[in-house]
Amino acid sequence: MKLDFSTPNQESRILSVGSYRPSRVVPNSEIVDRIDSSDEWIRERSGIQSRRFASKEETVIAMSKAASEVALKRAGIEMTEVDAVIMATVSYPYQTPSGATELIRELGNPKAAAFDISAACAGFCYGLGMASDLIRAGTAQYVLVVGVERLTDFTDPDDRGTAFIFADGAGAVLVGPSQESGIGPMVWGSDATNREAIALEPSWLEIRDSTEKSWPEISMAGQTVFRWAVYEMAPMALKAIEKAGLTVETLDAFIPHQANLRIIDALAKAMKLPDRVAIAKDVVTAGNTSAASIPLAMDALLTERPDLHGKSALMIGFGAGLVYAGQVALLPPEPKFRT
Repeated sequence: MKLDFSTPNQESRILSVGSYRPSRVVPNSEIVDRIDSSDEWIRERSGIQSRRFASKEETVIAMSKAASEVALKRAGIEMTEVDAVIMATVSYPYQTPSGATELIRELGNPKAAAFDISAACAGFCYGLGMASDLIRAGTAQYVLVVGVERLTDFTDPDDRGTAFIFADGAGAVLVGPSQESGIGPMVWGSDATNREAIALEPSWLEIRDSTEKSWPEISMAGQTVFRWAVYEMAPMALKAIEKAGLTVETLDAFIPHQANLRIIDALAKAMKLPDRVAIAKDVVTAGNTSAASIPLAMDALLTERPDLHGKSALMIGFGAGLVYAGQVALLPPEPKFRT
């Protein structure tokens, strides 16, 4: 006996991208006093000059909705046509139900499949890979992938190691069917031996039982993460390029997780990327927005370099766990409708 069904002969690609950046711009000068630092020190270690902090009204869902609406409009697709929404985040403030279910209700399609991914800074790449597989298998026609964070809710403003790094924002891509391959195979994995290198702690149970701690905050072993990212992610990135049938010489753009400008520059050097490859460096004015950083950087790069629409880009995400994922994809074509 066998199941009587067939899968569609179709590929997948990114149809559009949208983003939302909180209105409040926070320069280094607003950070330095509380952490006994300087603008020069922050720039030297991270490359960050400013970042965005969300207001009370700019919630995880509000930012996600704004970014999603831009992506949908640019693709000329109605939300009612979307089969699934995947939200990558570690800062949605409810354990359950998922943020994605709240988002589909706000967007006007409460019947769509919806779930969250907790893969930290690799979450967007995880979501993109899943969306591609759903479409190629015929399980979905259109999938909205959202990366969103309000990391300021979980950052200690007095912590010299994290206060200047983390920020807020949202980005979204609409993934749909294509006659040609538009999203390459995902390369993913973990190094759980360094699981504690980045963490949101203490746990809710520890907070419940403690009289001292009332809220979890991000902790990070910066040097451990830096060394791991620089030395371990370059081989993974090259593998993703190879799996997509390209080489560093034929790649058009590099959009890594915007963790730190020093990491981005070191990865580009380790991969021996030619000067012609456009490299996203949104971290300079956006800070580290974890799962939101890649779609935010993608939108910014396409605004700066519209000639890259439809060209190839390597995307890699890496973060708490330590987890990683990456793939090469064709960047979305020119928007059907301007926003």
